[in-house]
Amino acid sequence: SPRAGAQEIFSGSETVPPEVERMYLKGIKFLVSVQNKEGTWPNQYGNEPAVVGLCILSILAHGEDPNYGPYARTVARGLEFILKSQRQDNGYIGTSMYNHGFATLALAESYGVVQNPRLGAALQKAVELILTSQTNNPFGAWRYSPEASDADTTVSGAQTVALLAARNAGIGVPEEAITKAVRYFLESQSPNGGIGYTGADSPNAARTAIGALVLSLAKKQKTGAFTSAFSFLKSNSANADMYYHYYLYYAAQAYFRVPLAWEAWNRGNIQTLVETQQSDGSWDGSFGPTFSTAASLLSLALNYRFLPIYER
Repeated sequence: SPRAGAQEIFSGSETVPPEVERMYLKGIKFLVSVQNKEGTWPNQYGNEPAVVGLCILSILAHGEDPNYGPYARTVARGLEFILKSQRQDNGYIGTSMYNHGFATLALAESYGVVQNPRLGAALQKAVELILTSQTNNPFGAWRYSPEASDADTTVSGAQTVALLAARNAGIGVPEEAITKAVRYFLESQSPNGGIGYTGADSPNAARTAIGALVLSLAKKQKTGAFTSAFSFLKSNSANADMYYHYYLYYAAQAYFRVPLAWEAWNRGNIQTLVETQQSDGSWDGSFGPTFSTAASLLSLALNYRFLPIYER
């Protein structure tokens, strides 16, 4: 079937680099080839709803028809697994808010493009759980469980992006929820601009990329907080080795919000991923080939910009 048209590119070449297309197709084919019939993946963390959600997103991000295209069955299986993983009493997906946040993001980006009448209700319930969890949290943020009374920026980043994606999809999300989430990130920002984990101390590149993305999606890109966070991110990207692909997933989106910086970063990322892609189309990392491949593909997906959350 014909490919859909992407958002107009901000500047420079309007052609996706051929090496990106080659890598992307190899990566998708790897994911398709190893998916289990129940919709999960066999590698490390491949049976977690969060990673299944990221795999679905990486396929949708290539602009294929998710209902009748060559990867429709893979998308359908993955979404079915997420739907079956959701508790019917409260909408909770998986066994941690990490899983819930990324799975909710996948539902939000699938809703309206995938022909499955169950997605809307599932997304609504997933969003309601995120909002209830935030309301009951003294920090106005999130941690590992819906009932948590503490918070951290990594889990909170996943919930905030999911809420913003759900709002884009037409689900009601109070502005107060976004305001409280942004406030938590501001309280977790150190004087040098970096974002810490459970406070402003010990910031790193991955968490700062999350914070910069949240600020940008919440329309705070012209603030001093975003400027200082992005400055820290540019100066500390070399320190992201331990969580490299997790960093990559968020850093690509953060850099994308700053067009001139994105062009140079994107060229470097393409070169690195060309050199590190395995012969079977996968990438490997500390969280296993399924997550590493999905995160790598999603870092390249800004070259296409098919996902609504990837628009400026």
